[in-house]
Amino acid sequence: MPFTVITAIALIFIFENRSSVEIRLLIPMVTMPLWGALLIAWALGILACVFTVHRRSNRHARRQG
Repeated sequence: MPFTVITAIALIFIFENRSSVEIRLLIPMVTMPLWGALLIAWALGILACVFTVHRRSNRHARRQG
């Protein structure tokens, strides 16, 4: 339940920010909508969380087995 609420709030925040911004990706400057940049950052955060949880569950399974 908390994940669903946080996800809904995050997506509302992301899609309400529609202006274009300049973002530096190490060397190049990219102009893109702010919602796109926020969505990419949110997706990368979700992937990092899934990877971390998966890795922890594997570590605990090896200790018990």
